[in-house]
Parts: sequence; structure tokens; C-alpha cells
Amino acid sequence: MADTRGAPALDPEDLPGRQGSGYPEPFRAAVTGRIKRALGDPFGVSQFGINLVELPPGCWSSQRHWHSHEDEFVYVVSGELVLVTDAGEQPMRPGMVAGFPAGRADGHHLINRSDRPATYLEIGTRIPEDGAVYSDIDMEVRPRPEGGHVFVHKNGEPY
Repeated sequence: MADTRGAPALDPEDLPGRQGSGYPEPFRAAVTGRIKRALGDPFGVSQFGINLVELPPGCWSSQRHWHSHEDEFVYVVSGELVLVTDAGEQPMRPGMVAGFPAGRADGHHLINRSDRPATYLEIGTRIPEDGAVYSDIDMEVRPRPEGGHVFVHKNGEPY
């Protein structure tokens, strides 16, 4: 990996990829192959996050969820994905976009049902008070008073 500190431009392939998820079992299996590269961090971007995400065939972007305080935006770079929301399923191809305003209780995620990898940009605000509700499973993520977040059951019990 190349040293990218202070560089005015960089190749995303030079950035470390974070594979999988911090979800508790059994919820992490669907996203095990997902690789995220934080594009804004090397530049000191702090008000919003930008991830270049690769989903191999059969992989999900996340469990279906919505955020309490964060806006989310997705731009498909390559491959074909299926967007799943409360309204149903919609195919997404390169150049297509989707947006999810904070507080709108419409769980969403992307699934790669094709036979080749797909990549997309995931852009969202960074609000420390943000939490998320996972629509189809007994899970939420809640902010901790000391910072960070914790996965809990919908009744508030920790995983």
C-alpha cells in the first residue's frame, strides 16, 4: 500500500479495504464479502463519509436499515445491483443514484444478484447521535454516551 498522506489525489486501490461488518452473528454472514474503502479519510474530510464499496456476487451491502440522523446517498459505479426498500425491488446499473433522508423509516439495502462484482459510492453525513433501525431483524445500532455505537436488540438489550 502506498503512503497517501498529504497527497492531493490518490488511487482508491492504494487504500486499505475493510472487509465484512461488525454486525453480531448471525447477521454478518450476508455481508462477509463486502469491501469498503474510506475515500475521504486520507484528505481529512470529516463532515461526511465517502466509501467506495465492492460487493461480490451474492453479497449484501448491509442488513436492511434506516438512519435516525444521517442522510445517505448511493451512486453505482460498475456492475448491477438490486435496491430493496419498503416499496419493493429496483435494479440499479452504473450511473444510477439513490438517496435516503435521515429519519425516513424506509429500510433499504443493496444486493448483488449478478455473477460479477459491483461497486458503488456510499456517501453519508457523520452525525454522532445517529442510530439505525434494522427493518427485518431484531437489531438496532445506538450511539453510546462516551462515543461510538453499540448493536442492541430492539428492546435495548445489548448483543
